[in-house]
Amino acid sequence: YIETATAIEALILESQLIKKYNPPYNFKSKDDTSFWYVEITKEDFPRVLLVRGKDLAEKKGSETFGPFTNASDLRAALRIIRKIFPYSTHDESKIGKARRPCIDAQINLCPGTCVGGIDKKSYEKNIRNIRLLFRGKKEKLIQTLEKDMLKASKALDFEEAEILKRQLFALSHIQDIALITNPDLSGLDDKKPRIEGYDISNISGDSAVGSMVVFSGDRPVKNAYRKFKIRTINQPDDTGMLKEMIERRANRIPPTGNWPAPDLILVDGGRGQVNVTKAVLENAGIKIPVVGIAKGPTRKKNEFIGSIPKGISEETLIRVRDEAHRFAISYHKQLRSANFIKR
Repeated sequence: YIETATAIEALILESQLIKKYNPPYNFKSKDDTSFWYVEITKEDFPRVLLVRGKDLAEKKGSETFGPFTNASDLRAALRIIRKIFPYSTHDESKIGKARRPCIDAQINLCPGTCVGGIDKKSYEKNIRNIRLLFRGKKEKLIQTLEKDMLKASKALDFEEAEILKRQLFALSHIQDIALITNPDLSGLDDKKPRIEGYDISNISGDSAVGSMVVFSGDRPVKNAYRKFKIRTINQPDDTGMLKEMIERRANRIPPTGNWPAPDLILVDGGRGQVNVTKAVLENAGIKIPVVGIAKGPTRKKNEFIGSIPKGISEETLIRVRDEAHRFAISYHKQLRSANFIKR
């Protein structure tokens, strides 16, 4: 027998061996109409589909992987893969035509092709990665992702580098097809409120960055954290920097993006920060409660600005604020060091 690291790799290996040896005593092997295949269509935004062997003749120019003997295992494997590398199942005629994102986009299984949420080049990278996986080239896939992550880091595109880092982590920690039913895969619990905390870090406007941390109830969800390099302001203006960050975040909320909307936004700051955040959301037509934590005149007391939704404690919000502060400072130091080396 051949040992594999994961159930998905075993499934793919089985398919490759069936195709290579065509076992004569396999009761399904008299023809391939009863087998299942993964099809990647030949389109600007290729779809990843599950098809029967009998339908392959109708597919022109598509790339297929298979045969697979167990449809339920294959569907489960595709759901896991789609969590790591989101892909579209929309017909090409519907790309960019929808007014609202599809259900799959809202749960991060589709990159939002239906509403034009991803460009062709970025989408093709996900398809490339899926191809490598189904060709049994997981090690090459990992090397490719590591190379892309290093390239993004050198270009100071830390948002892209973070996405690649999460993909690498997920790819390296697939243990079983049963993972697909495990809500801990994402760290989020739909029954608990999603709280996003924001903070700004800079020195007199230099190396300015913003942080977004995510809590599910009172638990941090670190694979959902995001970093923002401030692009439009190079002088001391924390409120203006926060405005830029919230605008960029708002653009990621459906229907214009595919990041899930939070149940509460927490900002580190006083009424000015709260008001600018509310204004950005209002201009975008988004209704999300906003709470700020100011340090007060003595800077020794936490003053809450805005109404805290029921079920969320002040202690949790202080933890979110502190974590956003820590994450922002960490990124600021990282960026400042990179800028120093470049000089």
